[in-house]
Parts: sequence; C-alpha cells; structure tokens
Amino acid sequence: MNERVKAHLALLGANLFYGAGFTVAKHIMPRLIEPLGFIFIRVSVTMLLFWLSFAGGSRFRAKIEKKDWLTLVLGGLFGVALNQMLFFLGLNLTYPIHASLIMMSTPLLITVIALFVLRERIKTEKAIGLLMGIGGAFLLMSAGKEITMTGSSAMGDFFVFLNAASYAIYLVMIKPLMQRYRPIIVVRWVFFFGFLFVLPFGWSQFRAIDWSLFKITDYLAVAFIVICTTFFTYLWNIYALRHLSPSTAGAYIYLQPIFAAVISVIVIGEDLTWIKLLATALIFSGVYLVNFGIGKKQKV
Repeated sequence: MNERVKAHLALLGANLFYGAGFTVAKHIMPRLIEPLGFIFIRVSVTMLLFWLSFAGGSRFRAKIEKKDWLTLVLGGLFGVALNQMLFFLGLNLTYPIHASLIMMSTPLLITVIALFVLRERIKTEKAIGLLMGIGGAFLLMSAGKEITMTGSSAMGDFFVFLNAASYAIYLVMIKPLMQRYRPIIVVRWVFFFGFLFVLPFGWSQFRAIDWSLFKITDYLAVAFIVICTTFFTYLWNIYALRHLSPSTAGAYIYLQPIFAAVISVIVIGEDLTWIKLLATALIFSGVYLVNFGIGKKQKV
C-alpha cells in the first residue's frame, strides 16, 4: 500500500473519529463529567502522550526561536484551550448533528480571517459561498429551539460557532510554524501551553468527578475521546499533510456531519428536521463555492 493511499485512509479514520466523538462525548457529559473537567482530562493526557515523542531522539527536538514563542502561546490559547472548552460547553447544550454542522463553518471562517490577515482578494463566488455557509450556521442557531437536558440548544450552537472561529484563528496563525518546524514539535508545545490555560478552569470540575459511578462503557467513552478523537486524529492529520495537499485534507471535514448524523440517529435517536437539512445544504454549498468555485478542476 503506497503512502498516498495510507494518507487518505488516515484522513478517513480521523474524520470518522471526529464524527463519532460528538455522540460519544454526550454519553457521559454532563451525566458523569462536566464539560471543563472533561477538557482537563483530554488536554492533560494528550499533552503527556505528545511529550513522549521527546524521547524519540534529536529529530523530535528543536530549538524554538524567540520570535515564535508568542505564536505558540497564542496557539495554545486559541487552538487548544478556547477551542476545546467552547466546543464541549456548546456540545453540552446542543445536539451532535448541530455541533457537527456548525463545525463546517471552520473553512469559511478561515477564509474570512485570511482576507484580513493575508490581505487576500475575494471573488464574487467566494463571497456568495461565505454568505451561504455562515447563513446556514446562523439558521441552525436561530432555529435551535429544542430543549436538551441542560437548556436551549441555541446557546450551545453559539458556543460551537465561537469554537470554530477560535480554531480558524489558530490554523491561520500556526501555519508558518508548521513550515519551519516538525509538526509534532509545534503541536507538543501548543498542547503544553493549552494545558496551562485549561488548568485553572478545569481543575475543580475534574476533582468533582465521582469515578465510583463509572461503568466500563463510561471509561471506554473517556478513552475514546482522549485517545481516538484527540491524540490519533492529530497524528493522522499530520501524517496525511506530508503526502497530500492541504485542500485535499481539508475536504475530508465534509464527512464529519454525515458520520455524526448517522451515529447520533442510530445511537440516541436524534431527529432530522427540514431546518437541519436546509442548513446542511447551505453550509455544504457555501464551503464548496469557497474552496472549489464553479467549474474548476482541483488537483488531488
């Protein structure tokens, strides 16, 4: 099996884990673990796993230039702390399908941020795509009148949207460092600083966890979120980007709502309403116009 095929399989697996993670996290949150306590576990364990690579020799080590430390600190803030805390706070209040669809706004938000940061020009079809995609996300949020166990899903949808914005800022900010250092070195430091930001918010909820209430399926759910949807997905995305273009890797995010929808409908019986379907169509169409335009041939 050649490296490109392995890279495609890695992206498929990573986005399958992402899609499943929406429902798996809801299985124990907030029933057994509050959102910020869950993030504390997720970030701290993943940070330790990434730092194990430090023992892999000189190729996994590098001297960080002084000018890059601030970017790494901000990467930890936007790419780990705000990103993950906002996501789990939002997921705690909304449905898996809602969260997965709103996460589709990430590529659109990256385009918006790049317009200001990189001074890129925007074409008409890209502008239309942005309006359609972000409009679909806001349609989903404004129509989120369903009541979950913990409140209105509209507030949860808004938190997930802020999470997508935070992650978009992180991706634009961290890209230059990924080109100067090995990706695993960058991610290792990003998780370290992210852990420092998460610590004061998640420690109290982590200490409040009553582990005696956990069944074997609950422990497996926590392990899946930490190992599969965090550690493996970061590793597999890094591997895939060595052999495929960023646009090809980014296209796999379109599969997340499909995986999330199928799993949540089967496992927790979530309803598919016409508003969700309309929002899906708007978001998918918007992302397609922004990334591919009309009548363009893309290189894989």
